Amino acid sequence: MTDTHDDTSVVIIGAGVAGLTLANFLLRNGIDCVVLEKHARSYVEKRQRAGTIDTFGVRLFREWGLEEVLEGDPIPHSEGGFYIDGHAMPITMDEDGNESLYCPQQVLVRNLTDVFLREGGDLRYEAVDVTLENLTEGRPSVRHRDPEGGTRAIACDFIAGCDGFHGVSRRSIPASALTEYAYEHGYSWLSVLAAAETRPSGMAIHELGLAGMIPRGPGASRIYLQCAVDDTPEQWPDERIWSALEARFGTPASRGEILSKQVVPLRSVVFAPMSHGRLFLLGDAAHIVPPMSAKGIHLALHDTEVFARAVIRHAEMNDSSLLDSYSESCLPHIWNYQAFATWITDIMHNAGFDGYEGAFKKQIARAELQRQFTSEAANKLFSELAAGTN
Repeated sequence: MTDTHDDTSVVIIGAGVAGLTLANFLLRNGIDCVVLEKHARSYVEKRQRAGTIDTFGVRLFREWGLEEVLEGDPIPHSEGGFYIDGHAMPITMDEDGNESLYCPQQVLVRNLTDVFLREGGDLRYEAVDVTLENLTEGRPSVRHRDPEGGTRAIACDFIAGCDGFHGVSRRSIPASALTEYAYEHGYSWLSVLAAAETRPSGMAIHELGLAGMIPRGPGASRIYLQCAVDDTPEQWPDERIWSALEARFGTPASRGEILSKQVVPLRSVVFAPMSHGRLFLLGDAAHIVPPMSAKGIHLALHDTEVFARAVIRHAEMNDSSLLDSYSESCLPHIWNYQAFATWITDIMHNAGFDGYEGAFKKQIARAELQRQFTSEAANKLFSELAAGTN
């Protein structure tokens, strides 16, 4: 088939939360864009990912006129407890002004997709063999192969890399132009998707290690169990998973079919700068935080708003200052939440047992956790960071 040549303002690579949120922001402000996604729509809308949308995210969608994307299976963030050594903590954390909720990511993605297509957006699934050209000279372009085997080239003003940590966007930047900052936490999570009601719901600290059971929609739960870095899923048969979960929470669990399980090493990564020529990195393409912090969507949405405002300013006023300062605008916020993510991750895991940092660090971690429940000042800071308003 012959090549097809298109032209647009922004090519967005990746139809996840960052890519689709950006696409809707731009479309509603009269800026043309094309979204490329390598997977089929059915795959994307069933892909299970963490779904915490904090207060910042809820207010962001509302301010941009997209509150409807939060509809359909959201679960208030306040549902869920905190357990230490099998005992539910009776103290309620400061919830003043906290609008956070759980909205399973596949639900959010589905809703964002529906709104974008309803308003005439150009979203191309199964776009493979994506290549980025002319990033630093002239107008950039993006080539891809469509499902029929034809090659399409899209000329554009800017490229938004929203295709995750392993995507093509960041790999298109010369290694010499990026600095990688990485921290290995020294432990992993066994991440389990189960067809089960979320009971118990929340997080647990125990001598055996951390555990979590988080809702992922009606009749579906994500289970997390702290484990060694070199553990494998084969070492965790179904009965061991349920027994460990119940032991760490200190209460029976609502069991169901185990649908999938994998071992996820916990690490924090930041790449800087977050732009190269006309290519801009958003979300996991530029940084990852451990899931304990529940700040992946927060950081993706923050990047998205900063970039969207920069593109809108350029389109309306021919002013590129916000684009030029995109990376410098995002990175302080990212490092603030990397600090929070590292702190809460290490505290929650060190508080479990003596294996990683020893008995002394275990007691220090537990003292810090207790402070969150007993100190108004400590609780206020934690609540602001948890809500994404700090």
